[in-house]
Amino acid sequence: MKTIFLVDDSATILLSISAVLSKAGYSVEKAANAEAALAKFNAGVKIDLLITDLNMPGMNGIELIREVRKLAPYKFVPILFLTTESQQSRKLEAKAAGASGWIVKPSTADELLNTIKLVFH
Repeated sequence: MKTIFLVDDSATILLSISAVLSKAGYSVEKAANAEAALAKFNAGVKIDLLITDLNMPGMNGIELIREVRKLAPYKFVPILFLTTESQQSRKLEAKAAGASGWIVKPSTADELLNTIKLVFH
């Protein structure tokens, strides 16, 4: 079973996306902000994919991606960027930081799962 780590400051998003992922057969790790996520990374959490929000209090998603990419065990873990912004500049900034792709919110369960399948294959 693949493990997906979801980072979002919205409890509603964490609940809804983790429900979709669990129902699809994935194990889900969650954090409500980048700092909590980094603490789990530093503790050695084992994941197959990171999905992070952009706009969060404190460290934003792009800063989180940069920090995760500095950690040897996670250098090549796929990262999807979850954002309400569709600005090309933000997507390019996320890609430069190490994101593998992005999902624009709101997305349907099918869009989310199809994007994840693309990352895993």
